[in-house]
Amino acid sequence: MKKLVYFLSVMFLMAAFVPATTAKTPKKEKPELTEEQQTRLVEIENRVEEIKSSGFSDMSKEERKEMRDELRELKKETREIGGGFYLSVGAIIIILLLLILLT
Repeated sequence: MKKLVYFLSVMFLMAAFVPATTAKTPKKEKPELTEEQQTRLVEIENRVEEIKSSGFSDMSKEERKEMRDELRELKKETREIGGGFYLSVGAIIIILLLLILLT
């Protein structure tokens, strides 16, 4: 009898909270980018790829700090323009693990 009561209470809770979490939220429309903004985004993406491909182990501490600061500035600039975002490798691995574990 305890199992039945527990099961029913969980089902009622799920019925109460699942519709609220699956409700559609209005999506923000992305602003249209001008030709100049699009070219700047491409330049930023190319620079980020150059930085990622460079060997960080060969750099001194000051050089790594400069690269980190430059990446932060580029990220701020892309947010201002309204462009995309970058996912780190760690974030992608965590997402994949969650997808594997939850399916």
